[in-house]
Amino acid sequence: MNPRKKVDLKLIIIGALGVGKTSLLHQYVHKTFYEDYQTTLGASILSKIIILDDTTLKLQIWDTGGQERFRSMVSTFYKGSDGCILAFDVTDLESFEALDTWRGDVLAKTIPMEPSYPMVVLGNKIDLADRQVPQEVAQGWCKEKDIPYFEVSAKNDINVVQAFEMLASRALSRVSGYGGIILQGCPEDGKRGSFREQHTGLSIEAS
Repeated sequence: MNPRKKVDLKLIIIGALGVGKTSLLHQYVHKTFYEDYQTTLGASILSKIIILDDTTLKLQIWDTGGQERFRSMVSTFYKGSDGCILAFDVTDLESFEALDTWRGDVLAKTIPMEPSYPMVVLGNKIDLADRQVPQEVAQGWCKEKDIPYFEVSAKNDINVVQAFEMLASRALSRVSGYGGIILQGCPEDGKRGSFREQHTGLSIEAS
């Protein structure tokens, strides 16, 4: 591909309350572990510019709230997304069992086009000892759904970059099939790791 081509991708990260979605996102974008736990109400957005397959990608990543009472509001953010991270906590069986619901919700709202809508599953908090979801169980669920699976730790930065960039690569392949969105005014060199943080008007920090 033309190395000067610039593509804008909207990615979303969803999953149950407390699985570490915000921590995963801050680890990927800022390379810091987000320890101050605050519930995300609605959604907030972080942006990161990377080089992938000789293409400058601007990733606009939507961090969505996992509380049930915000489910209908959060699902409105799915529209127009190019890929999705489904996150669960390996020490919380219920968060894993909820993946079917989250996956069904996002597929119903995005009305995916061919090729199929890109997703990856992240089993977070592998640094903790009290694991409830065996790796082989999570792998089996993902294999059945044909979704890549990553065991990750936002705290120790294990497999976080690999997971996000696999999703970005799959999303790029999908949009390239019917013409990606070309960005204007994006840095020509597309330095890996540069980013700009944004917040929507619907982002509320809970104290």
